[in-house]
Formats: sequence, C-alpha cells, structure tokens
Amino acid sequence: MSYIPFADALRPLAARMPQVIREREILRVAASLRGGDGQASATAARKEVLKWVERRSGGRLPAEAWKHDGFEHLAGGRNSTAVRIADESGDVWAIRADDPDKTVAQRIWTTEVTVGHKPGERALFSVRLLVSSPERELSVDPAVPGLVRQVAAKCGLDRGTVELDPEPWVIGSDDDALELTELLVDPARDLPAFVLTVPNQADDPLAPLLDPGPLASATVGLARVIVLPARFTWLLTDRFGKRLSVFDGAVRVYLPGFSADANPYGGHDLVLAERIATPAQAAGVRVLLQRLAATESVRRFRLGHDVLSFASVREVSLDLASRRLAQEGATDTEQLEAAHVQINALREDIKRAEDAEQWLSDEHEAAEDRAKTAEAQLTAAGYRIQQLTAQLKERGDSPDANIPLPNSWDGFADWCEQHLVGRVLLTPRARREVRAPVFRDYALAARCLLWLANDYRERRLGGGDGDLRVQVESGVQNDRCGADSFSTNWQGERADVEWHIKNGGNTRDPTRCLRIYYFWSDATQQVVIASMPAHMHTGAT
Repeated sequence: MSYIPFADALRPLAARMPQVIREREILRVAASLRGGDGQASATAARKEVLKWVERRSGGRLPAEAWKHDGFEHLAGGRNSTAVRIADESGDVWAIRADDPDKTVAQRIWTTEVTVGHKPGERALFSVRLLVSSPERELSVDPAVPGLVRQVAAKCGLDRGTVELDPEPWVIGSDDDALELTELLVDPARDLPAFVLTVPNQADDPLAPLLDPGPLASATVGLARVIVLPARFTWLLTDRFGKRLSVFDGAVRVYLPGFSADANPYGGHDLVLAERIATPAQAAGVRVLLQRLAATESVRRFRLGHDVLSFASVREVSLDLASRRLAQEGATDTEQLEAAHVQINALREDIKRAEDAEQWLSDEHEAAEDRAKTAEAQLTAAGYRIQQLTAQLKERGDSPDANIPLPNSWDGFADWCEQHLVGRVLLTPRARREVRAPVFRDYALAARCLLWLANDYRERRLGGGDGDLRVQVESGVQNDRCGADSFSTNWQGERADVEWHIKNGGNTRDPTRCLRIYYFWSDATQQVVIASMPAHMHTGAT
C-alpha cells in the first residue's frame, strides 16, 4: 500500500471544518512625539487616536476612554480595548481597535497603538497594523492607518532627526539637495528613502511621473518620499556616480545602510521612467513601494524594543492589578475573577503568538523560494552569457573588441558593472578602493580585469583549477599571493584569496604598484575581485 501524506488523508475532514482565521502583521511604525513636554504630547496624541477609533466604532466610546483610562468597548466587530499603566516612573497607554474590511468578508483589520513617556523625556509612539483573514494568499495594498497621518499632522512625529511628514519633501535648492545626499548616507537612517525625479523636459518642473502625494500619505512613518527636480539630479550623480544616482523621471529606492560604494543591485532598486509612463503603471509601482516600505518596517523595527504590542502592555497591567488586589486584602472571589480575566487574556495572546509564528514560517518559506528562483535565474543568465560569448568567438569576433577602457578611476566601478557583468564582480571593498586610489594606471587595471573575464574565466569553465602562473602582459604576472593570502567573507561563506595579478616585481611605490586579489566563485561562475589596486598589508607583510 502506497504512503498517503497526512495533508491528503485529512483533506476531506478539513473541508468540513470551519475556516482557520489567521492573523498576519502588515506594518510597524515607531516614532517620538514632537514637543519638549512629554506628558502634554502624550495627552494630545491619545486624544487624536481616540477620535480616530470612535469614528470607526459605530458609536460613542465610554467616558473612561476620554479620561485616558482602561476601557472595553464592544460594538459588533468594531471592538476596542485600552489599558494604562501609570506611576511616578512613567506612563504607558495602549489600545487595540478592530475594524472589519469594507469589501472582503471575514477580513478584520486590527490597529494597535502605544503611547508612553518618562518624566523629562520625549513621548514615544508606536503602531502595529495586523489583519485576520481565512485567505491563504493575502493580497493587500499596505498603507498606514489614518491615525498616523492625523497624529503626524496635529502633534508631529520624528524618527531620530527625520521628521515624519505626511507630505513629500520637495527639493528646492542646492542646499536641500546636499542635505538629501547627506541623509541618504547617514548610518543612523533607518527608513527607506523614495526619490522621485522629474523628467528633463517636463512642463511642470515639480511634477514627477509618480504622484508623490498618495505615496507619502500611505507611507508616513515607513519611508521618506522626496521629489527631486531635474536641475538638482546632477548633485546625486556627482556624489554617487551614475550607477547609484537617479534622474530623468526615474524613481530610486535608497534603503538604510546605503553608501557611495553600495551595490546598485543590493536592494536600492531603480524604476526607469518607461515603467511609470501610464497611470496604471504608476499605480502599480506605487503599490510595490508601499509593500516594500511595510515589509521593511516589520523587518527593522523590533517588537518589544522599538514597538510595544498591546498584549505585552495588557499583560503587565493585569499582573499589576492582581498584585494590588492581593496587597489590599481583596476577597478570594475578587482575586479569582481577576485571575480568570488574566487567564483569558493570556489564551488570546497565545493564539495571536501562534498565528504570528505561522505567519513568520510562511514568510520564511516564501523568501527561500524567491532566493532559489533568483539563484536559478542567475545561473541561467551565466550560462546564456557563456553561450553568446562562444557564438561570437566561433564567428571570429571578440566579445570585448569594442569595449572602451575607462578614462578615469571615477568611472571604473561603473565600467565594470556595464562591461564585465556576469564575468567579473567587484566586492564592496574593491568598489570602495577603486574610487580614488593612489595607483595611477587605471587603464592597466582595466586590461587585467578583461584578462580575468576572458582567458582566466574560460580556463576555469573548461575544468581548470585556476593554477595559472602566466604573464598577463609585459611586466604583469598572474601568480599566487604567497604570504599575502587572506580569507574574506563572501555571501555568508568564507572565501580564500590565494591568487593575484601583480606588476613590477616587489615594488612598494603605491603609485606604480598594482595588485588585484581575486578568487573564483563556483556558484556564480564569476571572478570575484576581493581587493584592488593596492598592495595588501597582511600579518605576514
């Protein structure tokens, strides 16, 4: 008898069971409230949140709500619950509000807000947006709840030194553009920046192809939306080079951690103007940006550190209430009733935690599938490059015959990305090193990379082990590193760098001494440049 998986065996039974409602987290917002008086800022923010909740509750909230005390309001699916913990050490107020989706049956949106402050410090504000639904595949267009825009407009929200504005930041001067370049490379920045440029020949110099207003409104607290008119785009190009810049109607995502030597394919996505040419295309790109901002917020803002869940605040509140009843000599009945409330709350929290665990598991599985697909596509692209190169050579053509050499170090990394893609790859360290090295002969360095892209790579693809001590050109040798060998981390694994291209014997004059340290990547079938063009100083040298 053949083996039958559990899932198949139980499918008829599962079909008769009630649908499983699963909760998923959509986004997180973590910010500080503007204003020096933390208590006053917290009070103002709570009022704005309660106004927003009441508009969706289908009735009036109880009087306790407007005193900012704990309360429970049941309104046929539009339920809301709040708790508050306040003493001389601080004040934390949290609320959870449910709101049924207006178009999808059985889909319930849950918004959790926490406002807290300590004496003498700025008040903190955090939001979680969750959705409960029986849908196996959930497709939504993430947007922050309206209360975030409301609090940002009425009270003011900041994330570090960045103002969380529901309106886009329109660059209006060279000083603004310089401030933007500094913001993009600021290591403390932890929100994505969406830079929307205006086409060079646009009738309106302040109108990008993608409407910035709805995007900024939907992502306030998740990302910063910037409008960059055409006349200021040169400043980004001058600072970061063409491969990391954005201009002529295109849109670029600058994720946190961006730097002038960042990999342009490392998540800092570029959307060309052709992809935003029609209203439908622009709407599709806007949704993609909103999803990216929401996903990044869940990934970067840590629960229990940047964002407090309602469950964690309620748990502390109920525990404190139980202790207070015991200290005040409450009757056994009163203490038992409090214990039942606490147990029911814990059961609810356990169910939510199980949903969260399942959601994270599903997300991890989906991410693994995407990674495997990307790896397969990369491998297929590598084979296609090999095939096309071989066809060119069979016809007597050289694939690099018409490649112009770079005319300076400034464009060297761009030249590699454009002409050696799929064959030679610069690591982030190497990209940094070729920006302004002391070694002068950039043309020689480029010719050496072309040798690696062709002669050396073909030997490896043909089954060679890379043990190739040869002359690359007059005075330039490919040889083992010897005492200069070192290890580096590459894509999460250790890579041993044991070969380099060198010139001029043992010269140590940095203006004339060329060293290109590299290793072979079997996974991508590329030569990876670990360091260039200077001599490495290892422990042995």
